[in-house]
Amino acid sequence: MESLATSLKQSAPSELKNDRLLRALLRQPVEITPVWLMRQAGRYLPEYRATRAKAGDFMSLCRNADLACQVTLQPLERFDLDAAILFSDILTIPDAMGLGLYFEEGEGPRFRKTLTTERDVEALPATDSRRDLDYVMTAVRTIYSALGGTVPLIGFSGSPWTLATYMVEGGSSREFIKVKQWLYDQPEVLHLLLDKLTLSVIDYLNAQIEAGAQAVQIFDTWGGVLTDVAYREFSLAYMERIVKGLTPKARGREVPVILFTKGGGQWLEAMADTGCTAIGLDWTTNIGNARHRVGQDVALQGNMDPALLRASPASIDQEVQRILADYGSGSGHVFNLGHGITPDINPDQVRVFVDAVHKHSEKCHHLVS
Repeated sequence: MESLATSLKQSAPSELKNDRLLRALLRQPVEITPVWLMRQAGRYLPEYRATRAKAGDFMSLCRNADLACQVTLQPLERFDLDAAILFSDILTIPDAMGLGLYFEEGEGPRFRKTLTTERDVEALPATDSRRDLDYVMTAVRTIYSALGGTVPLIGFSGSPWTLATYMVEGGSSREFIKVKQWLYDQPEVLHLLLDKLTLSVIDYLNAQIEAGAQAVQIFDTWGGVLTDVAYREFSLAYMERIVKGLTPKARGREVPVILFTKGGGQWLEAMADTGCTAIGLDWTTNIGNARHRVGQDVALQGNMDPALLRASPASIDQEVQRILADYGSGSGHVFNLGHGITPDINPDQVRVFVDAVHKHSEKCHHLVS
């Protein structure tokens, strides 16, 4: 039996055979609710772990277009997913600015250099994604070609605020002590950094769209740690600039833009006002309430608690049905987790989840043939 990767490469990428993700993001009719997973290519898959070991380390895997393509396709070999997402990392832009991204096993991303002064921020170079992040664009082109139009390819970036937290803290943080001190004591320095990052993210996502990304997501992982006032000033305002700066159409189709702020449920209306196509929800927001608040303006993505994937198949099935019922009938819903899948998950549980979404969502849609 030929592999999915082999069959994909035999198809021309011009026409999408399964475009329900793009249609749902644009709130157009679909026959079933599309589903993909944040971190769907990752350590929970044994084949991913084998490929990463072959590459040597995470960044070497990201920089090898053929291997990045291979791991992007691996989840589609196993599951009936409605999209592929570029295999890369949200911190490639700071790495291209010279901060030296690396990964310690069990500790997450780290930088060899951190930003400590205004002079450090002023010295950051402007990035040209087609030159400085050419390995990402090569990966996008390789994956787009290999997919052959079977499902859409999602590109992504971290939000300026999220990138800034890592650049100032040097890695993951619980308290965000350094970057919040900048926010309150030196806001002009933080704005200078966010402005530079915003220009780089616009360039980066537009380069991905040019290379083949058919939708893009902005991951605002740490927006939810901010106060209401600070979120609007230091995170959302910059994401709005990005949305307005992105290429609206490519290859004859509109390119949907998804904003995902973890812990962002209180700002749904403000997020919708940015002009984005869709809002990603974490599991703390009821999707039915979210639809009532903003569902006439944007699509919604989400939002099952990733912890459910550790539960029994019956519990997964029940939760999928509950979320579908909460959203209600009609299009505008892309099913996803409320955050990324974790490394300990059994892939068989993911299959239960994906199949349940497709099985139970058919009754939510009434397409006229």
